[in-house]
Amino acid sequence: MSMELPNSAILVLGSLAAEGPMTPKTIIEKVGLAPRTISFALRTLVRERVIRKTPNLADMRQPIYHINMDRVKELQLRFDSGLISQISSSFRPSGHSFTH
Repeated sequence: MSMELPNSAILVLGSLAAEGPMTPKTIIEKVGLAPRTISFALRTLVRERVIRKTPNLADMRQPIYHINMDRVKELQLRFDSGLISQISSSFRPSGHSFTH
């Protein structure tokens, strides 16, 4: 079984690894990609069970996304290169934020 993540998913995962759990709005601000791109990345990561989505009791419109470290460790053991290495080498923080 092989898993390939789009660059946007790797950026989102790297941001979650660096900053901790976040809402989609915060991820958009940190990563600097379009909301639609972030939504695609989040759906991909949730589908692969690399992150998990939990309700945000402060604002039910904005769920909170967390890294599923058990799944990341499982994937790291399964693949030669390791997901953690892929995240570290591909993550480049953006100085741009997406605002209008």
